[in-house]
Amino acid sequence: MGSTLPPFTIKDEPIENLRPLKVRVIGAGYSGIYLGIRIPQRLRNVDLQIYEKNEGVGGAWWENRYPGCACDIPAHSYQYSFHPNPHWTNFYAPSKEIREYLGGIAEKYGVNRFVKLSHKVTSCIWDNAAKKWKIDVENLKTGEVIHDDADIVISARGSLNEKAWPKIPGFKTFKGEVMHSAQWNEEYDFKNKRIGVIGGGSSSIQIVPNLQKIEGVKMTCFVRSRTWIASPFGDASMEKLGLERNNTVMSAELRQEFVNNPKKFYEFRKIIEVDGNTIHGASFRDSPEQLGAQAYFRSLMKEKLAKKPEIMDALVPNFSVGCRRLTPGPGYLEALVEDNVDFVTDPIESITPEGIILANGKKVDLDVLVCATGFNVSSPPPFHVEGLHGMSLQQRFQPHPETYLAVGVDGFPNFFMMFGPNSAIGSGSLTMMIESEGDYITKCIRKLQKEDYVTMMPKPERVKDFSEYCVEYFKKTVYLDQCTSWYRSEGGKGNRIIGLWPGSTLHCLEALRAPRWEDYDFESNNENRLRWLGNGWSVTQIGDGGDPAWYLEPSLTNVPLKGKPEEDEEYKRRPFSH
Repeated sequence: MGSTLPPFTIKDEPIENLRPLKVRVIGAGYSGIYLGIRIPQRLRNVDLQIYEKNEGVGGAWWENRYPGCACDIPAHSYQYSFHPNPHWTNFYAPSKEIREYLGGIAEKYGVNRFVKLSHKVTSCIWDNAAKKWKIDVENLKTGEVIHDDADIVISARGSLNEKAWPKIPGFKTFKGEVMHSAQWNEEYDFKNKRIGVIGGGSSSIQIVPNLQKIEGVKMTCFVRSRTWIASPFGDASMEKLGLERNNTVMSAELRQEFVNNPKKFYEFRKIIEVDGNTIHGASFRDSPEQLGAQAYFRSLMKEKLAKKPEIMDALVPNFSVGCRRLTPGPGYLEALVEDNVDFVTDPIESITPEGIILANGKKVDLDVLVCATGFNVSSPPPFHVEGLHGMSLQQRFQPHPETYLAVGVDGFPNFFMMFGPNSAIGSGSLTMMIESEGDYITKCIRKLQKEDYVTMMPKPERVKDFSEYCVEYFKKTVYLDQCTSWYRSEGGKGNRIIGLWPGSTLHCLEALRAPRWEDYDFESNNENRLRWLGNGWSVTQIGDGGDPAWYLEPSLTNVPLKGKPEEDEEYKRRPFSH
């Protein structure tokens, strides 16, 4: 019998095949802004839209405005690689400066033209017949629901997004002021108030020393979890740079010197990055780096809590340093030993209109309740995401999230994630990992576009393989010690690490450098899968499409090193797959 397929025809397009694609990004924090820069830069004929639920860009840095909110790693390692900022006023930049930095980046690189603020995505459903995502978006200003569609959806909403409120009986009956660290009332006057702070994580550690200093404040800190209080991250770098460990202010003179002397600024950043990438060994249980960190932090905490040694007994953990998110606490321990602060480890029984009742029967009257209780980081997006066969992402992520290299998941075609499960890091540059994920996803979009694939998604076997790899890798690390941490499944108490990348920052950069296309299932537009070769022309030959001799441009010429590569110092410093 003869073939019933229509005869093959040449696709009358140049080989670059810039077919139109609609891409929708959810979130305009570090990840979404990066995509708003790179997708237009590296792709053509893409209809890009970034939906952001807040009234400004910046993600968590737009939302978090509590007193003392700041970067808890050196800010010079928490910025885009292509736009280093010599103007940070502090080694650990305050949230306002990070928010302004991100806003300035979005403006300078033209990201804002793609961003729709106050637009909250409520539903993403894959239409397999149309090979499109159907997206519902609520305009939070007007209440209007917009029905959109896209070829590709990228979730760039981050992990620190969905606020976790205390699950305590009577919580909603409290009649005083209630605020979350990510929903701060900047107009509230704390002067002469009785303040209750619930939580002992990173936001609490920054909030407490700032509120404690306010006139007339009486504070009670309700802390159930033990935690290591570290010396400021990067303090060793500060010494190497000739700065005082206890003075993190970046003077106007030093900042101006960085502007005037780019080489010195580069060397400054280089030291910070090297230090951040070489402490990875501390993440392994009983390693020399780990044991050294425990001894040092224990002595540091003992010294600062000498006035109230009972806090030392209640606070110092029996788990390894880094099992929970490690937080430097400038001023925190010093605040806990002040006379206007009570440190309470007894369980909270309930909350009344007037305050808190402890399990031991004691009542603590309060005027304001500060919930430094973090985020629901192990949960899927708070909106409906539905892939093939009616499977929701919420269902797929039960009993725990599983992904392929933290960027995709089987059953969800043309769906990518930035800073999703297994995307964070215990040491090293998080922003470099975000850039690597964005570059990886951009390469995937280009492959779909150029080679005429309708869909791509990770093979189930590769998702399973990555899941098994994560389980095995984390067995020897400190992250599975007996602690409660947002790194873990089941609300921080499970036996799966779902927050962290299984390796170092440098390990992640190398893993994502070049996509392994064989790990994906592809659907083609045509029976002849080489139809994308087009009509024999390149866009660089047609009209004003480009330079017909582009390969002679010096910036595009890959000049080999002279002599024997293995003897060249520059060669030795390059990544193996450079």
